Amino acid sequence: MTDTVLVTGVSGFIASHVAARLLGEGYAVRGTVRNKSKGERVVAALTANGVDTSNLELIEADLSKDVGWKSAVKDCRYVQHIASPFPLDPPSDREALVPAARAGAMRVIEQAIGAGAERVVMTSSIVSMIGQAGRGDHMLIKEDDWSDPDWRPLTAYPVSKTRAERAVWDYVDSQNVKNKLTTICPGLVFGPDTYNNSGASLAIIKALFSGRIPVMPRIAYPIVDVRDCASLHVKAMTKPNAGGRRLMAASNTLWMSEIAAILRNEYPKTKLPTRELPDVLVKFASLFDPSVNSIKPDLGTFHEADAGYVTAMTGVIPRPAKEAVLSAAESLIKAGRIQIS
Repeated sequence: MTDTVLVTGVSGFIASHVAARLLGEGYAVRGTVRNKSKGERVVAALTANGVDTSNLELIEADLSKDVGWKSAVKDCRYVQHIASPFPLDPPSDREALVPAARAGAMRVIEQAIGAGAERVVMTSSIVSMIGQAGRGDHMLIKEDDWSDPDWRPLTAYPVSKTRAERAVWDYVDSQNVKNKLTTICPGLVFGPDTYNNSGASLAIIKALFSGRIPVMPRIAYPIVDVRDCASLHVKAMTKPNAGGRRLMAASNTLWMSEIAAILRNEYPKTKLPTRELPDVLVKFASLFDPSVNSIKPDLGTFHEADAGYVTAMTGVIPRPAKEAVLSAAESLIKAGRIQIS
């Protein structure tokens, strides 16, 4: 009998790659979408890229509502909980996103465990690990690092991701089923936009090309290719020793200036930025542009993922960050989302 895997938010950037990999490995996939029409566009994109979607079923379910989730998890051996809201305009209230993020995660984990799922793989974020005071100019991120949601410089998105992940771990601890949960904490997710649903991280690539970032802040995060991130999700689902663990999805780290230099070398006729903005000027800019607040705590820190344990556990060897950056740009140019002369 074919095992069924629930993939929440199947129309998303990471989730569509996870679904493609699962289908390619012979699983049946039940994907949740908020509306069927949006989901059908992803099915069409998967099919157009050679994915056999005959074992892909769509079901409507909204993370903010109970309706639909009991049916969604029914008879699923595994659950990939990937859906998560990412606001383009972050609210000024740092706790504003917490109720929805936490309730959505709890809704899925409670239904999945109650229905007998063997493993829930939940997508968190590296922002649930790095948001803490005293990082200095270099932070080697460890599996047991946690952001401090009460640290005032943190903004709404990392606060919500941290509180949601904490809540889910507290729940499985209380139920004595910690081994049934694995969380994946990706860095910046680049790589090919194969299914035309641009992830939030790809907005950085587009902004560099478009001139929306004329000078660059001094920020540096681990990068992962979406294909490797998807592979990690699938491996984490069945590896016995992955239960009860937080797995970083991360290759090497690049400063934003290095990302721009890689793109500039590949596309020399473009007007990609060349200058970095001093930290003090970034902080000054945040007085007039609240969206800048989200990067202020990270200025000047080289965030490096100590993720060797993930490769040892799963066998997933992430591509170099440079490859992820270039494949993202290539796919966005091919799709007409980036214009170059």
